[in-house]
Amino acid sequence: MGRLDNFKANVRRAYEASRAGVRARREQEERERRQAEQALPAAEPEQAHHSTSSRDDADVPYALRIGAAWGWRLIILGFALYYLLQLMGKVSLVIVPLLIALLLAALLSPAVRLLKRKRVHSSLATAIVVVAGLGAVVGTLWLVISQFLDGLPQLIDKGTEGAKKIPGWLKTGPLHLTDQQLDNLIKQFTDMINANKDALTTGALTTATTLIEVLSGLFLVIFSLFFFLRDGRSIWRFLLKLLPKNAREPLDRAGVAGWRSLGSYVRATVLVAFIDAVGIGIALVVLRVPLALPLAALVFLGAFIPIVGATLSGAVAVLVALIATNNWVTALLVLAAVIAVQQIEGHLLQPLIMGRAVALHPLAVIIGIAAGVSLAGIIGALIAVPLIAVLNTAIRQLVGARPPTNAEVAAVAVQPAAGPENPPK
Repeated sequence: MGRLDNFKANVRRAYEASRAGVRARREQEERERRQAEQALPAAEPEQAHHSTSSRDDADVPYALRIGAAWGWRLIILGFALYYLLQLMGKVSLVIVPLLIALLLAALLSPAVRLLKRKRVHSSLATAIVVVAGLGAVVGTLWLVISQFLDGLPQLIDKGTEGAKKIPGWLKTGPLHLTDQQLDNLIKQFTDMINANKDALTTGALTTATTLIEVLSGLFLVIFSLFFFLRDGRSIWRFLLKLLPKNAREPLDRAGVAGWRSLGSYVRATVLVAFIDAVGIGIALVVLRVPLALPLAALVFLGAFIPIVGATLSGAVAVLVALIATNNWVTALLVLAAVIAVQQIEGHLLQPLIMGRAVALHPLAVIIGIAAGVSLAGIIGALIAVPLIAVLNTAIRQLVGARPPTNAEVAAVAVQPAAGPENPPK
């Protein structure tokens, strides 16, 4: 057994020596391979364009890639905006009263805060302000309508008298129309009325439905106004809780800034409209134009639609002055008064009262009014400019308060410190 054990031990030692040699040769080859790789220059990776991390995208021209990136994003935003407007159109009977209530809340909120500082209960203070506001509106409408009804017979008589002079002016004036041409004009006018008789009848039949919608919208405005004035801050905080936590604080600041801008805009617009109405009303009274008070009220309401509303209400005042007095000189004097008041409003009152915080470019105002009219008629024109003013202030607040990006932080970090050797620029 001793010889067999010795033989096994010799075989084991020979096997282990052989394995150790193989391992040594493999380690030597690995070391030589690594040394050879380190000796060779490193191959530089193929660089893509700085605007993309993909080599495939780098083959596409830079301008085409940027245009495509803008294009698909704009398409998505366009579809989202389109369907949002479609949804708003279907629920316009709810959205429009809510927006009107927001405008009134921005106007009346200082009065509610004043009563609360006098230690009046929140609900009672809100009720007092809402009832007083409704009373002022109803009283003004009653005064204007009564004055209009009182002066309407005189206006109709003057208009009839002026209408009788039109055929003679068409014959003897610069047009020199013959009797046959005048008869053809009258016939065409009569045919036009007869052709649109069905449309006029349909409009009369839909008056009842429109009245019901107006009354329901009015009640919604009143109830919404009450709760906006009483619980406006609580409603805003509830809406903020629906957003991600990181977005709540910046959106809260933007919303507060937009609300202040809306309040300033509405109050300034009311003051400017009142001054316009007083100025044009005084001119109408001095020139002894009938319906001076209703026309001044129309100017006041029209001033809430910037540029367009003041122009249209002023044109109505000039037309009524021409019909009521049958005097071109009086009509021209009224036109001069309207133009003077509008110039004072545009160049003095609005910059002085509204200030730069809610100032909007005239092009933005015109585009906003046109878009509002196309989407929601007169109500859209009334709401468009305040909405643009709020968005303008809120977006500027968001952009101005945004945190710096990593690239901006890195750019600031690599700048040398200011000192005697590196003075600040």
